[in-house]
Amino acid sequence: MKRKNVKRIAVCAMLVISLILLSGCHGRLESREATGAGNAKIPEPFDDSKPIELVFWAKNDTNKVQTAVYTNAIKEFEEMYPNVKINLRLYADYGRIFADVITNIATKTTPNVCITYPDHIATYMTGQDVVLQMDDWMKDSRYGLGGSEVRFDSPKQEEIVPEFLAECVLEDHYYAMPYMRSTEALYVNEDMVKKLGYELPEVVTWDFVWEVSEKAMEKNEDGTFKINGQKVMIPFIYKSTDNMMITMLKQLDAPYSTAEGEVLLFNDTTKGLLEEIYKHAKSRAFSTFAISSYPGNFLNAGQCIFAIDSTAGATWMGSEAPMLDIHEEQVVPFNIRVMPIPQFKPEEPKMISQGPSICIFNKDDPQEVLASWLFTQYLISNKVQLGYAETEGYLPVTLKAQQSAEYRDYLSRKGEDDDHYSVKIEASELLQKYTSDTFVTPVFNGSNSLRSAAGQLIESTAKSARRKEKMSDAYIEKLYADVTSLFQLDQIEVKAGKKVSFGELPSESKTLLIVIPCIWILIGLYAFLTKRKNRKKT
Repeated sequence: MKRKNVKRIAVCAMLVISLILLSGCHGRLESREATGAGNAKIPEPFDDSKPIELVFWAKNDTNKVQTAVYTNAIKEFEEMYPNVKINLRLYADYGRIFADVITNIATKTTPNVCITYPDHIATYMTGQDVVLQMDDWMKDSRYGLGGSEVRFDSPKQEEIVPEFLAECVLEDHYYAMPYMRSTEALYVNEDMVKKLGYELPEVVTWDFVWEVSEKAMEKNEDGTFKINGQKVMIPFIYKSTDNMMITMLKQLDAPYSTAEGEVLLFNDTTKGLLEEIYKHAKSRAFSTFAISSYPGNFLNAGQCIFAIDSTAGATWMGSEAPMLDIHEEQVVPFNIRVMPIPQFKPEEPKMISQGPSICIFNKDDPQEVLASWLFTQYLISNKVQLGYAETEGYLPVTLKAQQSAEYRDYLSRKGEDDDHYSVKIEASELLQKYTSDTFVTPVFNGSNSLRSAAGQLIESTAKSARRKEKMSDAYIEKLYADVTSLFQLDQIEVKAGKKVSFGELPSESKTLLIVIPCIWILIGLYAFLTKRKNRKKT
């Protein structure tokens, strides 16, 4: 064979090899979604012989009964699955859980199962394959919800409250199971409302609350308040200003954010709300938890008429409350009403749904992931759901638990004793009645910061009002800028929480990816042959 032909064959061979390699390179550019990555597969039968150790992180409300619910659940699960050992770590707040998970993602030492918030899960998901996508796991006939191989009475998918299950969808897939749900309630000193000459409607409006609150600020000549004869009176206290701003915007159908992460919080409706809040903060008729303290403390001491707090804090509300944060001698007896939070349109009530969910972290061992999934199901079984719900004003997340004879019996014993404290049960009934009127905000990487920013607008406005700073367009403009900077909202990338779907490359890109390396290969081959030719000459 002639030397010239050998060169031609070599060049063609290199081109073919280049094309094959480039074809492989394009394969790696396909999205995780397209390749199915991140969706851990359900293994073959659960391996009873293999020791499995799980780590479970959860929060309790400094409540020993809640702790007992967790420890009993672990004990019962370990009895059904003797080869599984679960290590429980309890936290005092969800913020610490979030921070520790973020820290442990980098070292691949996340827990197996964690009770957390969807906002936090959206951030966990920015790591590759960190959180288990549950779609296929839920539907599996053996180990899925209500599956044939599950060793306890697991709820079926249709037995989970649809509104609560929908909250666990992120990026069009299930990345969590709801664990417990609560909402906010308006706890009212009804005696004071009547003393001021008002009657409580079934659903109060914001105007009603502002008007009664301002009326309650009238004082005697000695400086005490007419309504309670004390020197302290804060008629209206809102615990979570994050929720306050978000809910007010929702009730007015005003923008807040898009599902893709576009921040819409800073708008004219927000400005109008802040101007209204400023007036009542300036008169001291309104305050917040951050400025004053827990609403329940002032309510129970006869120093507050309207206290908005979670239904999960109901055992601290009312003069007969089993839990108190103030001395018993400070408590002033009164009739308490548990009501929906104030509305702009009472005929279309809207209230926020809150409460943690359960997420599972991916691990290399599929048996470990399967054990985590089974334990997650046990946490939403009737026994655990009823046990935890009865510790506070929570609502079980399954219809199966809500409709059980045990739960109906629990509700029917309202007011019987501290375990059946009437305010606590009324708080649960409130959420049960208004479940279809609850809402959640879009979840994306950065949504947690946006929530905090919404609350900060109110906190800053209230503090400025108390310092008698002037409310103006310039003030609002500066406030928007300061809050944007403080929470780095300008760094939230739209669709930042979405997995990128590369799809098929355009033909022009394919051509470019092939041509450029081929040119370099041909240059290299030419240089090699030239050098070889010169060497032979010498």
